[in-house]
Amino acid sequence: MSDTNYRHYITVQAAPDEVYEAITRVNEWWTIHTEGSTKALGDEFTVQFGDVHLTKQRITEAVPGKRIVWRVAGSHLPWLKDREEWKGTELVFEITVAEAGTQLTFTHIGLTPQVECFGQCEKGWDYFIGESLFKLIVEGTGLPDTTARTHMDTIGHVHPKNA
Repeated sequence: MSDTNYRHYITVQAAPDEVYEAITRVNEWWTIHTEGSTKALGDEFTVQFGDVHLTKQRITEAVPGKRIVWRVAGSHLPWLKDREEWKGTELVFEITVAEAGTQLTFTHIGLTPQVECFGQCEKGWDYFIGESLFKLIVEGTGLPDTTARTHMDTIGHVHPKNA
C-alpha cells in the first residue's frame, strides 16, 4: 500500500539544529496568530487564520536537530463538512543530513487525497513549508500569515460555510 499522506521536502544550507529551531518559531513562518509554547515536548499551542482555521497542537516528540511531531488535539475548520477533519492527525518534521545540505521532510499524517481539505490544505502546506519556512531558514525572515497578509491571497480563499 502506498503512502498517500501529504509530504513536502526542502533542502537548505543550514545545520540540523538551525532547521529544528526555525520550525519551533511557528509565529515566524505559519501565522502570527499563535498562542502557547511551541518549543518542547508536551507544549501545546493554537494557530488561527481568521474565521476559517483554528487548531490546537500538542508536541508529542521533540528531538532537537532530528525530529519534532505535533499531534492535532483540536480542530475547527468551519469551511469543511467535518469541522474536526484535522483532529488526531500528526504534523511530522524529520531532519536529515543530505549531500546537498540539510533535508527537511514534512509529512501531515492523515492529510490524504480522500479528505475534503486535501486540495486547499496541500496548497497551504506547499506555501508554508516550501516558501515561508524555507525563507525563514535561509534568509532569516519567513512569510507567516498576518492580519494584513494571508497565504489565501496566493492560493485562493475559503469561506466558512458551516459557521
